[in-house]
Amino acid sequence: MKNIIKVERAKLSMTQQDLADLISVSRQTINSIEAGKYVPSTVLALKIARVFNVSMELIFELEEGD
Repeated sequence: MKNIIKVERAKLSMTQQDLADLISVSRQTINSIEAGKYVPSTVLALKIARVFNVSMELIFELEEGD
């Protein structure tokens, strides 16, 4: 699964820790999601999308084979 979290964070000058604090997870969780090492739960994905005020489908995209 691809994501554009890093891009969206940059638009808001937001650090991984800032995002982590807003959605009550660790910075390491945000890092793992951005790196594609961890697929977030639906609830977590929705929280991330809400922070950026966009749809979940804009942030996350399935890759072939997912």
